[in-house]
Amino acid sequence: MIEIKNLSKTFVTPDNTVEALKNINLSVNDGEIYGIIGMSGAGKSTLVRCINMLEKPTSGTVIVNGVDLGSLSDRELRKERSKITMIFQGFNLLMQRNCLKNICFPLEIAGVKKAEAKKRAEELLEIVGLPDKAKNYPAQLSGGQQQRIAIARALATEPKVLLCDEATSALDPNTTAQILDLIRDINKRLGITVIVITHQMSVVESICERVAIMDNGEVAEEGKVSEIFSHPKSLVAKRLVFPDSAETAELAGDEKLIRIIFNGHNSSARPLIAEMALKEGITANICYASTKTISGDLYGNMIIGIPNDEETVKRAMAFLKEENVTAEEV
Repeated sequence: MIEIKNLSKTFVTPDNTVEALKNINLSVNDGEIYGIIGMSGAGKSTLVRCINMLEKPTSGTVIVNGVDLGSLSDRELRKERSKITMIFQGFNLLMQRNCLKNICFPLEIAGVKKAEAKKRAEELLEIVGLPDKAKNYPAQLSGGQQQRIAIARALATEPKVLLCDEATSALDPNTTAQILDLIRDINKRLGITVIVITHQMSVVESICERVAIMDNGEVAEEGKVSEIFSHPKSLVAKRLVFPDSAETAELAGDEKLIRIIFNGHNSSARPLIAEMALKEGITANICYASTKTISGDLYGNMIIGIPNDEETVKRAMAFLKEENVTAEEV
């Protein structure tokens, strides 16, 4: 388990002082895929660098598998850090080494014998689906292939934790999906705990079990992905989950906006808006919708505009509640 307790990080420069992290408290279970999401400047990359002590926290503790990393000597920390590896947006491969030797590099540093390192690297090339690229150089690979090699290199020392700092941000959607599938497979096959740092809600939705949403160096909201996606509470979570709400509000005119949230539970692809018009006599304008149907259940959200008078809004909300649908005024 990873336990982050009362973690703060302050950067002091000649010109000013920046509180990058403010009293962060999080826990990540063994074998979990955990997401940390936020906009640029939210503090998520600083947080992940504090987890492996590349950045020393100003205060607070990071405990990984019962070991307080902040209490270790430099030598002890280097040993523990081999169990907490990292992949990045920019791949960070050594361009003068071929793929096999890139994967062998951390093993060489650890003093592993050459033959043993080569065997381990070949096994990892199989795991990431590139057994035929051993002699290729990074420049000869696509971005997705380079990230696969970076993942293989990160797994070389048999880590317990894999940190992914915007690991798919430089990739196209199709390649992103393939890399996320690979990370999910590695998590299940090897039992590695994965922490995913991203600004993309689609990445969190696709792969993570729980998520922390960061804003201005603090955790604004934390919990199961399904719960936060279906009913975000904090302002920053709503902006991330419903990014089109602001534009929709500007286009709404005099209408009252209501957001309907479909979370798959008690939600089906039936004509809900038409039923409201027939039963309650309330006509609604669909201003925005982002939904998908999975096995007959509906996921996503819809923003409707209805006449802006108190009685109509009250009847519309009562109808939606009676239909077991989550709704809120925008």
